[in-house]
Amino acid sequence: MLKEITAALFSGLAIWAYQATNPPPPKICGTPGGPPITAPRVKLRDGRHLAYKEQGLSRETAKYKIVYVHGFASTRHDTMSVANLSPEVVQELGLYFVSFDRPGYGESDPDPKRSPESIALDIEELADHLELGSKFHVMGFSMGGQVVWGCLKYIPHRLAGATLIAPVVNYWWPGFPANLSTEAYYQQPPQDQWTLRVAHHAPWLTYWWNTQKWFPASAVAAQKPEVFSRQDLELLFMATGGGKDNKQQAMHPQTIQQGEFETLHRDMMVGFGKWKFDPMDLENPFPENEGSVHLWQGDEDKMVPPSLQRYIVQRLPWINFHEVSGSGHLFPFIPEICEAIIKSSVLGKN
Repeated sequence: MLKEITAALFSGLAIWAYQATNPPPPKICGTPGGPPITAPRVKLRDGRHLAYKEQGLSRETAKYKIVYVHGFASTRHDTMSVANLSPEVVQELGLYFVSFDRPGYGESDPDPKRSPESIALDIEELADHLELGSKFHVMGFSMGGQVVWGCLKYIPHRLAGATLIAPVVNYWWPGFPANLSTEAYYQQPPQDQWTLRVAHHAPWLTYWWNTQKWFPASAVAAQKPEVFSRQDLELLFMATGGGKDNKQQAMHPQTIQQGEFETLHRDMMVGFGKWKFDPMDLENPFPENEGSVHLWQGDEDKMVPPSLQRYIVQRLPWINFHEVSGSGHLFPFIPEICEAIIKSSVLGKN
């Protein structure tokens, strides 16, 4: 009897462990039971689809064509670009923007093989499908800013310019001095330290860690007040009309409609996993000053340590660094700063 009870317990434990560590399949858009397709989409090299949104002037008349990459827990609708630019500025500069749902987000198909290289190639394919020309600008915010590092590595020949806005850093990039990255890492809330440890060292446990109820998971994913600066909280208050539940009111309803694993959890696994290259080893993609690279960072950002961004630009002096005093993570949503970012990006001004 004891053997039977022991076997049953082990069997039950194995079933629980499997279910706890294996996420449910995503609800893919356009499939039975999945969300509807409402956006224009392009079909990629591997059969996946990428949903996109165009804004500004037409592709045919625009002088500058910008591919915008959204951040964590966002979609193609969440851009700091056109919404914060006056029509006069868009017309004067000749701006065209295309934003897209990163794989798994919104209405873009998930990519279980997503990596810094694959997303850069997705961007290149999107630009080719839309006939943006041999060169185009890329701009990314937060986790989308981190994606721009992959563009600088894998498709530099296609870039007319690149802008990283508060780009997320990976504490395990080997170019960081150990004491500097360790100090910045321990400035994060303890629950985020554990979330990042799991994503980096045991990615197969990421789903379990972010869904278990025993320990608090990511404070960033939950948008806890402690991860925001004073300015961030003011901007969120205005963006949500003073609502108490900033997370639910600020997040677009399509954001995680296909499932949290292929969006939020996959972002953690890719962003803080083991990379095949170190951004600090990159070479200047514009040696003849035919384009420019810009990195914008708030000096009071609690999500992305400014100290690590300062070190990166010291290692890569060809990057134009803009540190915004008194600002946290959400500074690009301030209209005048947004305009300055756009102008520096396309005109190459500091």
